[in-house]
Amino acid sequence: MYLARVRSAGGPPLLAATVEPNLLLPLHWLGVNGDDPVTVLGALGAAELASRIRAADVAPHWLLPADEVTFEPPVPRPQKIVCVALNYVAHAEEGQQAVPEEPVIFFKPPSSLIGHGQTVRCPARSQRLDYEVELAVVIGKTCRDVAAADWREVVLGYSVLNDVTARDMQLVAIEKNQPWDHSKGFDTFAPCGPYLVTADEVDDPGQLDLTLTVEGEVRQQSNTRNMVFSVPKLIEVISAGITLEPGDIIATGTPSGIGPVGDGEVMVATVSGIGSLRSPVQYERKLVDVA
Repeated sequence: MYLARVRSAGGPPLLAATVEPNLLLPLHWLGVNGDDPVTVLGALGAAELASRIRAADVAPHWLLPADEVTFEPPVPRPQKIVCVALNYVAHAEEGQQAVPEEPVIFFKPPSSLIGHGQTVRCPARSQRLDYEVELAVVIGKTCRDVAAADWREVVLGYSVLNDVTARDMQLVAIEKNQPWDHSKGFDTFAPCGPYLVTADEVDDPGQLDLTLTVEGEVRQQSNTRNMVFSVPKLIEVISAGITLEPGDIIATGTPSGIGPVGDGEVMVATVSGIGSLRSPVQYERKLVDVA
């Protein structure tokens, strides 16, 4: 299933499922309460929810065109967003950094989340905003010390995340040997969506194409098979001593090709089989002309 949290005509968030291309079915019509897919799937299970959708006698007026709604982040209340740095060899090399021997993690605050189509805003203190397309893994149950062999037991589904970065601030922090979480954690710096795609829809998260375009020009292109650390390994390492909660997001790292996006430009981050995440950009002050 492809589940989304959307608003129609300025109303409250609704949990909806795609039933046809570009058409969403709000699930309250089927007696499903709440807008959080993590809670709903935890209560009903993916198989039961899918069965209800298939069996529904859907009235045409129930359906919402996807281009007429506002998308919210597919997971509304994650406890944490765990990000992985340097998880593609070519990306480490382009940053002139060593390929890590074990996963390097950092955190984005949940307050940085925004939905598909919502604007990324570069704060006035930064002059360079960069894109980073990533596969996002959504955790489905409380867990700790998960063995790599058991990773499927804790994965609820997948989404697309753009690990937006104030690159100028990050480079200064790296030069000073300081943590660079600040450059990653501003409001709007974690676009995510459009959908939470349930785990049964993805045979192998290690075989997915990733692409990012800016104004239609391809800037990043790779496949999750090129990750240094696979999804099972990431879950094993991250959960070792850290409790993961339902709805927590693991952003699995970005491939090479990172670069700046300009004021007024539009980023589209795509993971095959998961979706395309559109994010317009607005700088809070005019960029300095360095020409």
